[in-house]
Amino acid sequence: MQIIRRLSDLSPALSPWRRAGEKLALVPTMGALHAGHLALVEAARAKADRVIVSIFVNPLQFNDPNDLARYPRQEESDADELERAGCDLLWLPTAEQFYPEGFATTVSVAGVSDRWEGEHRRGHFDGVATVVSKLFIAAMPDIAIFGEKDWQQLAVIRRMNADLGLPIEIVGHPTMREADGLAMSSRNALLSEEERAIAPALFRMLDELAGSIAGGADPTAAIASMIGRLKDAGFGPVDYVALVDSATLEQKIVPGGEMRLIAAAFLGKTRLIDNVSVISDTV
Repeated sequence: MQIIRRLSDLSPALSPWRRAGEKLALVPTMGALHAGHLALVEAARAKADRVIVSIFVNPLQFNDPNDLARYPRQEESDADELERAGCDLLWLPTAEQFYPEGFATTVSVAGVSDRWEGEHRRGHFDGVATVVSKLFIAAMPDIAIFGEKDWQQLAVIRRMNADLGLPIEIVGHPTMREADGLAMSSRNALLSEEERAIAPALFRMLDELAGSIAGGADPTAAIASMIGRLKDAGFGPVDYVALVDSATLEQKIVPGGEMRLIAAAFLGKTRLIDNVSVISDTV
């Protein structure tokens, strides 16, 4: 596995693969890798000849400097995991390379980024769109693979990629979960033992709620009930639980079409997000 740290070294490293006509897949990450990330690498290997993984803790995605400082960093063990997983190139850009002195350009995706995470984490999706566009332009992969755990982020990236006319196929990979249903996340390491025991209730309740709505339950009343149950279980505050259109993230009052239930709630000091698909024939 090659390891590239300087942006200027990336294109020369990729050129032989491009000349050979090989298909390139990019898996962008912020490190602290777990089985969910490695599943993305496996999916990339199945779809492309060469797999590039980037690790970059993007400061533009963090509203709270303390949250940025707390984010786990484990470069050496991440590199070992990626080599075992069959990654061909690990790209480790730095903030100084991506955001040099005088950097003044950001990418903003209107509409799909406005509500939900966009309301609670102001500027977050501008940070996501900016860094992902820079990753795409520098590497210009044929395919980019993202996990579906942050469904709104995936929707923002798809919209950005389409609007900028980039020739990159965006692939969403199903959320990887622990045995008890908790969505795999680097943030799970921040949970106390007691909080970790409570955490799977978020997915369990979302899954139950999806079944209720698909069965004809009123979404507004069912969501209000779930929020109360989350608080009773030990979550709080609950930023949102919402039924939305899968592509636009617009709220759905009346079920119909392709939908997602999305949720974000604190458990102690750790903020957890999750989502599930909702399938309904109701119009």
